[in-house]
Amino acid sequence: MADDAQAPLCSERFGSGTARSCRAAADGSLQWEAWGWRWWGFSGDLRVKPEGRDGGGGEALATASPPLSGLQAVFLPQGFPDSVSPDYLPYQLWDSVQAFASSLSGSLATQAVLLGIGVGNAKASVSAAAATWLVKDSTGMLGRIVFAWWKGSKLDCNAKQWRLFADILNDVAMFLEIMAPIYPICFTMTVSTSNLAKCIVSVAGGATRAALTMHQARRNNMADVSAKDSSQETLVNLAGLLVSLLMLPLVSDRPGFSLGCFLLLTALHIYANYRAVRALVMETLNEGRLRLVLKHFLQSGEVLDPTSANHMEPLWTGFWPSQSLSLGVPLHRLISSVSELQQLIEGHQEPYLLCWDQSRNQVQVVLSQTAGPETVLRAATHGLVLGALQGDGPLPGELEKLRNHLQAGPGKDSWIIVKETHQMLDKLFPKFLKGLQDAGWKTEKHQLEVDEWRATWLLSPEKKVL
Repeated sequence: MADDAQAPLCSERFGSGTARSCRAAADGSLQWEAWGWRWWGFSGDLRVKPEGRDGGGGEALATASPPLSGLQAVFLPQGFPDSVSPDYLPYQLWDSVQAFASSLSGSLATQAVLLGIGVGNAKASVSAAAATWLVKDSTGMLGRIVFAWWKGSKLDCNAKQWRLFADILNDVAMFLEIMAPIYPICFTMTVSTSNLAKCIVSVAGGATRAALTMHQARRNNMADVSAKDSSQETLVNLAGLLVSLLMLPLVSDRPGFSLGCFLLLTALHIYANYRAVRALVMETLNEGRLRLVLKHFLQSGEVLDPTSANHMEPLWTGFWPSQSLSLGVPLHRLISSVSELQQLIEGHQEPYLLCWDQSRNQVQVVLSQTAGPETVLRAATHGLVLGALQGDGPLPGELEKLRNHLQAGPGKDSWIIVKETHQMLDKLFPKFLKGLQDAGWKTEKHQLEVDEWRATWLLSPEKKVL
C-alpha cells in the first residue's frame, strides 16, 4: 500500500521539456516535482492544495520561473524549439549580429545624409532640402514597383541567394549615402540612387523573409514566428541606437574615422549575413540543390541529405534566370507545324514535352494541365540529365554509353536522344525519387522556377491506352 501511495498519479510536460510527475501528499494535496531547470539550479517540490481549501485557491508556486523562460516567452516562438525548424536558432543568432551591424552603419549613413541636406547649416534652404527628399523618395517608390514586377515571382526559388543579395545591396546604398556629401553637385542623384537601392532591398528582403518564415514555422505558426522575429529585430535595433548615441559624437568631425568604422561594420555585416544564410537548411528542391543532388546520385548512386546539399549550394548565384532549363514554356514557342508537334510528342508518356537544343545545351519543357509537383520534378531531372550528357564526371550505365556515342561521332537528332532518355528515366527516376524521400527531402512541393503556361495534346500512337 505504501508503494501505491508513492506511485505518480499523473504527469505533465511543456513542449518537449522534461516531464514532471505528481504524487499524493499525506495531507491530501498534490505534490508536483520541480521543473528541471538544471542550468539555474532550482530545486524543491511544488504543492497544490485540493480545490475548495482556503477559499478554493491554490498555493502560490514554490519556485519562481527562471528569467530565461521569461525571455524565451517574449522573444522566441511558442513551443520552441519543436515549433520551428532545426536551423532556426543559428540563423536568428547570426541574423541578430548582422542587424546590429546594419543599425550602426545606418546611423553613420543617416548622419551623412542630414549633413548633405544642410542640417546645421544656416545657409541651407528648407525648400531645396524638401525637394531633394521628395525626389529621393519618389525614385525609390518607382523602383520598388518595377522590381516587384520584374522579380517578385522568382524570389521564392532562390530565397537564400536573394536574401544575401539584398543585404549586400543595402551596404552599397549606405556607402553611397556616406559618400554623397563629399560631392555636393551630385548629392541629389547619389541619394536618389541610394534610396532606389534601399527600396529594392525592402522588396527582396521582405519577400525572402516571408519565404524563410514559412520554412521555419513547423506548426502553422507563421504569424508567431514572424512576430517574434520582429521583436528580436526591434531589441537589436534598440541596442544599436544606444551604441550609436555613443559612437556618433566620436566620428562626427572625423570623416576618415567615420569611413573606417563603416567599412569595418560592413565587413561584419556581410560575414554575419553569409553565416546566417549558410545556416539555413531548406528541405525543398530548387534548381541549384536539385543539380547538386542529381550529380551526386549519378556519380555515386546515393542521394545527398538536405544538410549536405544546402552546405554545398552556391550563395552568389540565382540573381538571373537559368538559361539551361526552362519549365512551363508555351507550346507555340517550340513548334510551327503538325510534323514538329508529332515529333515532339513521340515517346512522351509523361505529362510534359521536352525540347533539347544540343548546340546551346538548352532544355525547354512544356507542362500538361495535369502536371503536378512530381511531374515537374521529373521534367527538371530529365533536363538536367540531358545537360549532364555534355558535361564531365561519371554517369551510370546506359547514360555513359549514350554520352560516349555523342562525343565519338555525328550527333543523333535531339528528339531521338530525348526519347531514349525518357526510357532510361522510367527506371532511374523512381529510384531517385525514393532516395530523395528517404534522405528527408520534401518532394510533395518544390521551389523550381516554373512559368504559368500549360498545354494539352494527344498521346503518340504507340502510347495510347485502350
